[in-house]
Amino acid sequence: MSLQPARILIVMGVSSSGKTVTGKAIARRLHAPFLDGDDYHPDSNKQKMHAGIPLDDNDRWPWLSALAKALHEAAEQKGVAVGACSALKRSYRDYLLKEAGEPILFVYLEGSQKLIEERASARHHEFMPSSLVGSQFETLEVPGADENAISEPVTLPVETIAERVVKAVPHLKSFRRKQ
Repeated sequence: MSLQPARILIVMGVSSSGKTVTGKAIARRLHAPFLDGDDYHPDSNKQKMHAGIPLDDNDRWPWLSALAKALHEAAEQKGVAVGACSALKRSYRDYLLKEAGEPILFVYLEGSQKLIEERASARHHEFMPSSLVGSQFETLEVPGADENAISEPVTLPVETIAERVVKAVPHLKSFRRKQ
């Protein structure tokens, strides 16, 4: 499947897969604004996760809507925007598309549960305890071949992933400036 041109890219995957650091690296290469999905969670979601309680769909819809609209606004202003969001289920990705009102390219960071759990236990996250990684894998629906998505292994260096993603979106080349 060939990728549909999109001016919004969302780096997706389970907690501790490297969404934020990878998204920032891609945004730097494209000279694009970066929006971290964590910043769009309402306090009630953060409190729930901090307590080790997985979010349910009712918790996620307003968060996904706020992020999608912010990404659309950023892309309107700058021509391109990069976000980080778990987007674990296809229904969440479909909702992001609907709320953004335009195509999105999803960059799925793929890694084994064992590796991601090791990463999660080695870091401190403000409100996402490593105990929730298992529930994220239970929720995860890997993007299908019919979705506008590419997969990158988390075992690659972040800069390599960023380079590969930028090469996959040549229509955004005009937004890159000489370094």
